[in-house]
Amino acid sequence: MLWEMLNAARDLGRVQEIASILIRYGFAGFVHELGISRALEKAGRLLHWHPAEQHITLNTPQRVRRVLEELGPAFIKLGQILAIRVDLFPAQYIAEFEKLQDQAPASPIDEILQQLESDLGDSIENLFLEFNKTPLAAASIAQVHRARLLDGEEVIVKIRRPGLRKIIEADLRLLIRMVDIVESEAPELMRYHPREVVRQFTRSLRQELDLAAECRHAERIADNLADNGNIVIPKVYWEWTGERVNVQEYIEGIKGRNITALAKAGLDSQILAERGANAVIKMIMEDGFFHADPHAGNVLYLPDNRLAFLDFGMVGRLTEERREQVVSLLFGMVNHEPHKVCEILEDWSDNIHTNEQALTLDIEFFVDQYSSLSIKDLNLTQMMVDLMTLLRDHQLILPADLALLIKTYITLDGLGRQLTPDFNTLLLIAPHVEKIMTERYTPGAMSRRGWRNVISAVDLLADLPKELRFLLRASRKGGMQVQINVQRLGQYVERTDRAISRLTMGIVTAALIIGTSIVMTIKGGPEILGLPAFGFIGYCFAAISGIGLLISIWRSGKHR
Repeated sequence: MLWEMLNAARDLGRVQEIASILIRYGFAGFVHELGISRALEKAGRLLHWHPAEQHITLNTPQRVRRVLEELGPAFIKLGQILAIRVDLFPAQYIAEFEKLQDQAPASPIDEILQQLESDLGDSIENLFLEFNKTPLAAASIAQVHRARLLDGEEVIVKIRRPGLRKIIEADLRLLIRMVDIVESEAPELMRYHPREVVRQFTRSLRQELDLAAECRHAERIADNLADNGNIVIPKVYWEWTGERVNVQEYIEGIKGRNITALAKAGLDSQILAERGANAVIKMIMEDGFFHADPHAGNVLYLPDNRLAFLDFGMVGRLTEERREQVVSLLFGMVNHEPHKVCEILEDWSDNIHTNEQALTLDIEFFVDQYSSLSIKDLNLTQMMVDLMTLLRDHQLILPADLALLIKTYITLDGLGRQLTPDFNTLLLIAPHVEKIMTERYTPGAMSRRGWRNVISAVDLLADLPKELRFLLRASRKGGMQVQINVQRLGQYVERTDRAISRLTMGIVTAALIIGTSIVMTIKGGPEILGLPAFGFIGYCFAAISGIGLLISIWRSGKHR
């Protein structure tokens, strides 16, 4: 497995760079545990094992964040995905991950223009009346320039960094291999579900590399909010949009972080907070497709108390079944139904070793704590943080879509409180919950659910004879197989094989010494240094074999 990680020479330098950064920030034990150091030494690469003194004063979450920053765009994006996983990491880690700013120095303008002209099929002068070569913003994936089309319309041109996909794909390969090693060599890290996190991250990052996907997301949300005149979504110019570039309408407005400018512009913070939150809640509760990063940097405030949402690279999706589960969870919390809450949380998690009695008691305490308060006194952010702490205590891990949903709610609540300190997202969510719960038990909805269940039962019964026939046929032909997955068995087999090889070498060395000693007693024949030549050569081979065996044992003990 270790050599599989290093099977491509193109990744070897990157592996060494990653290991060196980890060591510099005091994670040498992690490098040892993953076996990266042994693999690099076998490949002839040396590592410096002394962490930088200036980094020792940082706490662990800070060092993790600095490691991700130094490792580059893919790992910065990974950190941003980890910031979503409030169900996996405690608050101090989430706070550090949220500091990972998606900012980077601008790419050389000549490279940007060359790629842009290649994608658009013409020179910049023939495509735009004006093109500002100084970027409005530069992130790890892309940078944005302001421009004016030939018809005079102002636009922003978002361009992916040249050569980025090759770098990203290399890092993704390494991450997947590192997950394989973590699963076999560091089982204590499995509680963080590394494979699920990397899978979610890979899907999100590859989607973000496609700048046309962002525009598809924007248009879908614009269609869903078409009846809401208070929300503006930038128009997409599809004739100039592709995988590596997109062109969108330029919107002039007050940036979301510039709260002090709202009063001067005659805007009402309370109305802005309610309109923005209602739009996102509608996306979640009714549409099941939502802007998953509604922080202040992705919002503009416009005249007449309107808002514009920007940057649809990160979106969330919720199925109808999932939305109903979320509503049931919120309803159970507010209406003191701990068993309902417990049932939903266990359905969401794949942990089959949960102490159900202890979990029910903790959830009952949690529900008691919040059901006694009126909705206007509830703090959504604090309630979600307490719920995530409870989940971590019982090692219950949320599916990726729900982790993203909860993070979106927390971000939305924070945005509302920036605008007005007494803002309460739950007051706006409550009518949606009541509406969905009411609609769920209408005669029409109940008959539709019942009909779906009948169809499913009929399909199951219809397929049952075929499945039984297949099972019996496989049994008669000896085709039934039972797969037993014994974790970490591979490394034990490898260690046993290594031990047997050493034992064989030791026996051969001992036999060589005994045979050589017998040869030394025979007189006559050629001599070396006054000793029988064959005996002398035999002792030399025995000495080399013994030294090699000792070195192998010493290295094994060193890296254990």
